[in-house]
Amino acid sequence: MRPAGEVRQALLNACTQLATPDRGPTLREMAAVACVGMQAARRTVENMSRAGQLHRVRDRKVEYRNRPVAEYVPAAMQGDDDGFVDLAQVLRVWG
Repeated sequence: MRPAGEVRQALLNACTQLATPDRGPTLREMAAVACVGMQAARRTVENMSRAGQLHRVRDRKVEYRNRPVAEYVPAAMQGDDDGFVDLAQVLRVWG
């Protein structure tokens, strides 16, 4: 298997950085922090979700869209009960 690309790594780092126990980042927020275009971010987040690296946890109402948008968290941050584990704080401090 080939290594993860720069876009994938940047989006995963952005998601880890932005995720909190009560709120996950949206696609647009991850793309802005990772400095990645929306089209590349959309395709990469779809692939990361399918591969199990990111999990869609809930939807959030935002002002720039009529429909709610998805919030994502890295798989390492999601616990068995759809909650966050303390690993989120450890990764934020460490990384």
